[in-house]
Amino acid sequence: MEEITQKKSGMVTIVGRSNVGKSTLLNALVGTKLAITSIKPQTTRHLIQGIINDDRGQIVLIDTPGYFTEKRSPLTAKLTEKIHHALKDIDLILYMVDPTRSIGQEERHLLSILRNVEKNKILVINKIDLTEKNLPFLEDYRALKEDFTEMIEISALKFKHLKPLKDLIFKYLPKGEPLYPPEQISNTEPRFLIAEIIREKLFNTMGDEVPYSATVEVEDIEDGTNLLLIKAVILTFDPRYKKMIIGRGASKIKEMGASARKELEIMMNRKVYLDLRVEVDKDWERRFE
Repeated sequence: MEEITQKKSGMVTIVGRSNVGKSTLLNALVGTKLAITSIKPQTTRHLIQGIINDDRGQIVLIDTPGYFTEKRSPLTAKLTEKIHHALKDIDLILYMVDPTRSIGQEERHLLSILRNVEKNKILVINKIDLTEKNLPFLEDYRALKEDFTEMIEISALKFKHLKPLKDLIFKYLPKGEPLYPPEQISNTEPRFLIAEIIREKLFNTMGDEVPYSATVEVEDIEDGTNLLLIKAVILTFDPRYKKMIIGRGASKIKEMGASARKELEIMMNRKVYLDLRVEVDKDWERRFE
């Protein structure tokens, strides 16, 4: 009788500094958009899980906020706590780096934390699609190889070497039953994803004009006959930022609302009416969980 090969299953945390491409990698490996992306630091604020199923088993990827040593606000401190939590009770760590940036204080501090985590670790060097001229610190990161179980060079944006990365992940996962049903691709709820998409459009529309410490809350979702009615509010801590987000003649909020609605309609596969407003809430960061 032919022996049945037991499948593998496990939790894999993606860690690294801000803007190294962690969310882009999560989306690319899962094959759909689960985590928003932006050039703003610490765009990711929650431990988003993306689920990959194939004949070998199941990978549960955990996206994490970018790491800061400087506690810029109550929010930054809470996001740092989330990173430490994401390193507990997991099976494998993907440590993602960006060779266009030098190894600095944050990188060294995060590396010192990882040295105390007794798990297999894969060094993932991102942005390898760029020319060597545009990767001035590539050799510095390659020199870190001895501190890791494996090293791989990829491009999350260009989907380069993602299959070999997935093969490496399965290599180090333990045998076990799936943690989620095979049809599930994330642990997120629709309300959460809607708020995240609006927040992404906020950051991308405003650029550096508004600090990253703004958030979005979905207040109500009503399933109408012909369309989905979504009521959401953007919260910021300063009245002057409220004016900037709204813009002259409501130009900015209309721009981000239209962009969010377009993406939501593609995601929901139906018409969407988005009621979006801006309010000042000085304490939203302290309530953040």
